[in-house]
Amino acid sequence: MGTKIFINLPVKDLNKSKEFFAKLGFTFNPQFTNQNAACMIISEDNYAMLLVESFFKTFTKKEIVDAKKNTEVLIALSAENKAKVDEMLGKALAAGAKEPRAPQDHGFMYGRSFEDPDGHIWEIFWMDPKAINQ
Repeated sequence: MGTKIFINLPVKDLNKSKEFFAKLGFTFNPQFTNQNAACMIISEDNYAMLLVESFFKTFTKKEIVDAKKNTEVLIALSAENKAKVDEMLGKALAAGAKEPRAPQDHGFMYGRSFEDPDGHIWEIFWMDPKAINQ
């Protein structure tokens, strides 16, 4: 089995978070979803574990960051092209997300970001494959 990434995020209202991400087209693995957690499938090897704050606290002795006031992490997801970046942002904004900054267009790379209901920042970007090979 190859390496898989599981991003663990604290959420205040699990059902609200699941509804939000479902509107963006994400699905959940029912095998790892219950009243405390939801396993959101990002891709075949990437997942976000949405954990109710009280459950999240069982994994750390540190305080949970209030993501609406402070940033601890930026979650970046690649998209197939610029249109897919805009499509994802359109879905996120329609579902109630906030766009914290203007789109970034560097020619070879294009990105936009949104804040989910708990304030976590998701960066959606496209990079020209030709720029990667140089």
